[in-house]
Amino acid sequence: MSQDAVSVVTLVGAFATFFLMAGYIAEQIARFMAYCIQKCGTSGGAQILDADLMTQGVLLVIKTAGPVLLVTSVCAVVATFAQTRMLVSAELMKPKFNRLNPLEGFKRLFSLKSIVESLKGIIKITVLMIIIYLCLKESVMESFKYLYTDISAACVHLFDSGKTMVFRIALAFVVVAAADFMYQWWNYEREMRMSKQEIKEEYKQTEGDPQIKGKIKEMQRQRAMSRMMQQVPEADVVIRNPTHFAVALRYRPEVDAAPVVLAKGQDELALRIVKVAEEAGVAVMENVPLARALYAQADLDREIPPDLYGAVAEVLVYIFKLNDEKKIVK
Repeated sequence: MSQDAVSVVTLVGAFATFFLMAGYIAEQIARFMAYCIQKCGTSGGAQILDADLMTQGVLLVIKTAGPVLLVTSVCAVVATFAQTRMLVSAELMKPKFNRLNPLEGFKRLFSLKSIVESLKGIIKITVLMIIIYLCLKESVMESFKYLYTDISAACVHLFDSGKTMVFRIALAFVVVAAADFMYQWWNYEREMRMSKQEIKEEYKQTEGDPQIKGKIKEMQRQRAMSRMMQQVPEADVVIRNPTHFAVALRYRPEVDAAPVVLAKGQDELALRIVKVAEEAGVAVMENVPLARALYAQADLDREIPPDLYGAVAEVLVYIFKLNDEKKIVK
């Protein structure tokens, strides 16, 4: 938010109201002066400041200065809310004890913001003095003409000269306020930018800490492996490459449309699958190309690909035949 923009809008609003009401203000002052002169002629000197005169004086201030003050207040509120988009915050009302710290005050004194504010103040004072000097120079050069004019015409000319000076000052300050508003906007965007560390922290908060995510994934893998190993005893056969791959298959014609992969593993995990299968009495067959193909193409807890139906069917027929022979022998 630019304070200069608020000041310029307030200044323009106040002087515009004053110039529009100039005739009314002059009339009210004239009536009050006439009333005071009348009181002086009818009352003793010690009784001039009576209650009635004080009442009329207060009413004069309300009638003349009241509208200007009201417009000034409204302009300040509107200019502020227009920049903050109707935002109301009690943050500035909260006590900040760090402002009592001399070190923090020293930092603020020599900060970029304080330097910019000082430069703005110097520019505004310089512009104001130049405009006032030029306007007074013109008035002084024409002041000799007042010797040949009546008082009312001279007053009108002085009033017009004052109006011209105020207009020039307001126009110059509008330019200064516009520049200040653009600077405040740029500075706000710059201060709102996040540092690299803040971006990393925000990423951790939104996406999760990589270390924690890694631990979670590790726990998920362990649980998935544990569930997979618990399913190995339910398999009908484990097809293995001697030491590298092992795939446990289950086929229940009444439930499964095709053989389902209950477990699969490589290297050390493959050896564990084979060991659990042997302990559970599940048939283990060595078929190097089929074990490689199943490990590469089949998904866990899913049916095998159709192009492997033939090779797996031969294995299952053989296993079921062996199981039937064992039952007959028993």
